Amino acid sequence: MTTGQDAITSEAGGRYARALFELADEAGALDAVEADMTALGAAFAQSAELRRALSSPVHKTGDKAAVLAALAQKLKFQDMTARFLAVTAGNGRAGELPDMARAFAALAAKRRGALSADVASADALTAAQLKDLAAALKTALGKDVEIRAEVRPELIGGLIVKVGSRLFDSSLSTQLEGLRKSLKEA
Repeated sequence: MTTGQDAITSEAGGRYARALFELADEAGALDAVEADMTALGAAFAQSAELRRALSSPVHKTGDKAAVLAALAQKLKFQDMTARFLAVTAGNGRAGELPDMARAFAALAAKRRGALSADVASADALTAAQLKDLAAALKTALGKDVEIRAEVRPELIGGLIVKVGSRLFDSSLSTQLEGLRKSLKEA
């Protein structure tokens, strides 16, 4: 379960993503590695079990590396991406891979001249809702926005939108928490 605080990409995750981005760019494999990282991010978004297993200190580094190697093989990742996953696991950073995938996507979007937005909602957004959200963000921010959507049922309703260092939280869970605090103080 990700909280608003966790939505901010870790510093180490950003460094790892930048290193992979630069290596992929130098090797002329940026598009392929970006597709791999997008698929990796989707795998993490879809599997709470995968997120827990790779972030848990209970599981050994070798086990995490084996899981990531199997995932890379199943999803037919580029050799560079597979090696990156192995290094990440070997360095004890497997739990930060969702951050790395988000940071990589942001770097790729920036390269294309667009902004990257992470959007969390309680239910999956329809294509029409994503299109409307992208148009609203473009109007508000003055740039094209590439949206990466994530379903987080604990939000109950509303959205959390993170664009760069800006965080817009209109989730029902946050509003209820604010109401709870207000009632407690009264």
